[in-house]
Amino acid sequence: MMDFPHDVTAMRREFHRFPETAFLEYRTAAIVAERLSELGYTVKAGPEIMRMDGVRGLPSDQALNAAKEAARQAGVAEKWLDRMPAGQTAVCGELQRGPGPVLALRFDMDALPVHEASSHQHTPNAQSFSSIHPGRMHACGHDGHTAIGLAVAERLAQPDAKWSGTVRLIFQPAEEGGRGAQPIVASGLLDDVDIFLATHLGCQLPSGQIALTADGFLWAEKWNVTFTGRPAHAAMCPEEGRNALLAASLAVAGLYALPRDGQSDTRINVGLLQAGRTRNVIADHAYLELEVRAASSEGLQRLTEGARRTLEGAAMTQDVTVGIDLYGKAISANSDPAIMTRLETAVLATKTGITVRNWPIGGGDDATFMMQRVQERGGHAGYCLVGADIAAPHHSSLFDIDECALERAVTILTAFVEKTA
Repeated sequence: MMDFPHDVTAMRREFHRFPETAFLEYRTAAIVAERLSELGYTVKAGPEIMRMDGVRGLPSDQALNAAKEAARQAGVAEKWLDRMPAGQTAVCGELQRGPGPVLALRFDMDALPVHEASSHQHTPNAQSFSSIHPGRMHACGHDGHTAIGLAVAERLAQPDAKWSGTVRLIFQPAEEGGRGAQPIVASGLLDDVDIFLATHLGCQLPSGQIALTADGFLWAEKWNVTFTGRPAHAAMCPEEGRNALLAASLAVAGLYALPRDGQSDTRINVGLLQAGRTRNVIADHAYLELEVRAASSEGLQRLTEGARRTLEGAAMTQDVTVGIDLYGKAISANSDPAIMTRLETAVLATKTGITVRNWPIGGGDDATFMMQRVQERGGHAGYCLVGADIAAPHHSSLFDIDECALERAVTILTAFVEKTA
């Protein structure tokens, strides 16, 4: 097995250097699984804790094989790769210690398809831990989350750790795009959980502050849209063509022009547009990746209806067809007061920061599906933020976090669990 550091900051930097995107987190997941096993946790992985029925946008076989091979070359244990077929890269470590509740913590592992900045002022470059993979980057803090999870695992495994019951540490793939949590929920892993907490670094919350709950989770749908037309010579007989590129362009403008909603805060973004083949051919194909978000389910329904009309109308103007594929989604959720009280007790007991009752997350996280499941089954669930000054907004090529927040989060989460006694 590869030599991997145990210090939380060093772990974060190692994960930052080797970012892996959704369902390709083989190196990260294998490191997590191996370390949990060394600490005495019962480890489940892959199909044991993921039911993949209906999951969209899985990587190609070529991408999966390349990710596994990269993990092998990095020196991870082959046994873990064998237990994670077809992008099923979730890992769960469980430790039991006498009677008590089942308590679960969620840590997401995936990176983003963002190219990391090359500026010398960017700390990962200055300190030599920037991404080694062009076009991939930990631009949201999940490298820190994974490191925090392993550090918490080590603290809780110590003989003198003061807790009783069952601890379940869940390391989730594919949070970006809203596709990783639901397969874990479908496996039943959350069904007997009494206490659940998800944590995020940053989110514009300053260092030294801890938000007892994140609020303002937006309902969201992620769509892949394909326009299909007919090619033709662009000068000789353009009237024979059916222009998918033009339809997509009209659609993009129309999507951004959708009227504001007076009853619900909304967001819409087209993050990718690919179209055409060459300059003298009417483009017969165009592809969009977009997301729609709203502060309420009713607002999301109104927005998606408008977006569908816009896409179908743009297709009609150019006599092309359009296909809309639901790629991922997210829902809203609210933290239980019992979780907030427990978390506040942990922060005060450890003197790790200043608590604020709530802080807007400004987006979403599919951990809300986990929260919903725990609450449906009679448990308590919450989502907190650990403040960390950031060098640039989340999902930016210059994103970086104040690493002092890492140890703070480890201390708080350990204390949160130890109140189980």
